[in-house]
Amino acid sequence: MIEQSRDQIAGMLLDAYASRQPVEPLTEKYADLTLEDAYEIQLLQVQHWRHEGARIRGHKVGLTSAAMQRQLGVDQPDYGHLLDGMFWLENEPIPAARFLQPRVEPEIAFVLAGELRGPGVTVADAIGAVGFVLPALELIDSRIRDWRIGLLDTIADNASSAGVILGSSPVPLAGADLRLAGCNLHKNGQLAGTGAGGAVLGSPLTALVWLANTVGKRGVVLEPGQVILPGSVTAAIPVGPGDTVTATFAGLGSVTARFTAEQAGPGAEDDAEEGR
Repeated sequence: MIEQSRDQIAGMLLDAYASRQPVEPLTEKYADLTLEDAYEIQLLQVQHWRHEGARIRGHKVGLTSAAMQRQLGVDQPDYGHLLDGMFWLENEPIPAARFLQPRVEPEIAFVLAGELRGPGVTVADAIGAVGFVLPALELIDSRIRDWRIGLLDTIADNASSAGVILGSSPVPLAGADLRLAGCNLHKNGQLAGTGAGGAVLGSPLTALVWLANTVGKRGVVLEPGQVILPGSVTAAIPVGPGDTVTATFAGLGSVTARFTAEQAGPGAEDDAEEGR
């Protein structure tokens, strides 16, 4: 794909953030779109946001569980960037109007204490670099109409990233068996999904290693202080105004997100352009 087409697609997606109007599936219009194109389109948007003052605060791995791969019809993971404007405090009212077609998924977040420089990162390296883990909810959203996405669509769309809500009880990695950490996901008090850390490529640590080695091939280093979301342990659930979602992980605690009907304020367009 020529550079001009990449710029055009990146511009379309940036416009979708600002207008709250989704675009048609990219792979239907651009039959020659490749994996490399999709990641370059993602980076063009990240560069735009950074130019506007946003900071990269971490990365997310998506499509790591069988449930999410079945839900979206893909067969391999992807990754995206987490920017500072994407982070919400637990129980902070989140205006649903900021998003197009939001969904929520429960994850076990890693907070790094050391750097991970791939390729060649091992599980032992990853364990040594993790400062602690937190229960988390990832807010995903698609700028592609009706979530009609394939792998290349979601990669170009920053892996459908939208927001992050972190719990407030850090747990040392040595104190948790992430594979066996069960999760109950509740929406408005009703059980909406169950899962366990082992649903994420066998272990969330595997996803962290995959990410470090995959971005490492592109010259990207995972840095101390960054938050890494390794993937959802359940299928994602849709959310809207008035919804409250809580994920409770055995041994890790819980985290809650609350969505309001409040309309986006005067600065919403600026926040959207910065990835929030």
